[in-house]
Amino acid sequence: MDDVAPDQLSRLWDDHLRHPFPARLRGKDVGEIDFIMLDADIAGCIQTLLSRGSLDEWRTAVLNRCLGHLAIVLPLLTDEDELAYYDRLRTMAGLALDWQRERANLA
Repeated sequence: MDDVAPDQLSRLWDDHLRHPFPARLRGKDVGEIDFIMLDADIAGCIQTLLSRGSLDEWRTAVLNRCLGHLAIVLPLLTDEDELAYYDRLRTMAGLALDWQRERANLA
């Protein structure tokens, strides 16, 4: 794979680190989806991918689960900053999974 996905993911990650977690969402959940844990799960997987260059099966499954959770919570967010924060997480999770699939296809 060319370096577009890793570079884009790295830029998004750097941007994400500059934005604080949305204060209104601390301690909030939708059903069993906790906003802080959704953020933390994706962040951990992105950090791992950027540092190691690949994800194990467990982290790949975590990102897939998180994308499903984001599909549930994103339509419920109305605050522009909250929406941007979680949309960026969705974009990063999608890029990470695409990058991982591409690496698996090359192996």
